[in-house]
Amino acid sequence: MTHPHRDAAFPPETAWEGRYIKVVKQGGWEFVARQRGIQAAVIVAIDDADRVVLVEQYRVPLGCRCLELPAGLIGDETEGEAVAVGAARELEEETGYRAGRIEELGFFHSSPGMNSEGFTLVRAHDLVRVGEGGGEADEDIEVHLVPRTEIAAFVAQKRATGVAMDVKMLVLLADALIG
Repeated sequence: MTHPHRDAAFPPETAWEGRYIKVVKQGGWEFVARQRGIQAAVIVAIDDADRVVLVEQYRVPLGCRCLELPAGLIGDETEGEAVAVGAARELEEETGYRAGRIEELGFFHSSPGMNSEGFTLVRAHDLVRVGEGGGEADEDIEVHLVPRTEIAAFVAQKRATGVAMDVKMLVLLADALIG
């Protein structure tokens, strides 16, 4: 039997808020939350040659570049945007690949002890290259196509050069780590 946490009885209070996030206090907890119901989608995109589409970009909170699955905010520009629509838009913006179909794989939380944000993991099918990608001008996104059989070696090589790894890369590394 589960019992509500003692801090759940306290109302959440916003301690600070910006355009995209806010810091919330609830009882003895402090955490970060997204503003205005903004969601996120993380995209597993694998082409017909069994290569995974990855992105690498500088992340200010980390102070270095980070290797990631393509991802983006849903509903940050268009309220009520469907996950599949936003994920397809973000994939094309970041990587230059257009998906023929987006399949939702489930909703996950990446760091539940620090923030309330979750993301929908999606699989992009039937990829067609329609542009260079790279994201918006200030994002400086580098796109990598990596054969699935070489993911672990590619991650090790990137780590050796000081590139950080997003936790969502575990989707691709699980077999290599625990197999």
